[in-house]
Amino acid sequence: MVEALIPKETGVGFRMAKEEPPSTSKDLQELQKKLSLLIESIQNNSKVVAFMKSPMGQYLDRHPFMALTVLVFVVMSAIPVGFFLLVVVLTSLAAFVGVILLEGLVISVGGLSLLCVLCGLSFVSLAMSGTIIVSYVMVSSLVNYWFPPRPLTRQNSSGDCQLAMKSADLEGLYQE
Repeated sequence: MVEALIPKETGVGFRMAKEEPPSTSKDLQELQKKLSLLIESIQNNSKVVAFMKSPMGQYLDRHPFMALTVLVFVVMSAIPVGFFLLVVVLTSLAAFVGVILLEGLVISVGGLSLLCVLCGLSFVSLAMSGTIIVSYVMVSSLVNYWFPPRPLTRQNSSGDCQLAMKSADLEGLYQE
């Protein structure tokens, strides 16, 4: 809701003038419909369905930590790989003009740089995924600590209940 401050005719204080509220609920419903159609079209895409039926898709579906690590790595490595490919294309064009030595040097340096960047990104994506998993475990542990489940039976602290009972009975027999 957009409100404007308008001075009163008396000159003392302010009064609020209300404008028509925008139809946010209609906009949100329309956005929700568009997003659900987009998600449905992605899920029904033949390439997505084929990937999810492949062994790699099934493996990533069963191992969400690995899927998260792969997703973080792919997203973070897109820009360096794009820059590397741009450099390769530009130097290839320069090679067609006759700068073959410069192309080999730049591609070699670029390849080594890309290797270093991708190794660093793999460690960063692994660390980020680990941090997310550790956060999840800590939050779930705190929730279990704050709201503990009710115990079904009470256990003996000595470990083996039957052995403790038998030794107590034998001590009672010797004392009598």
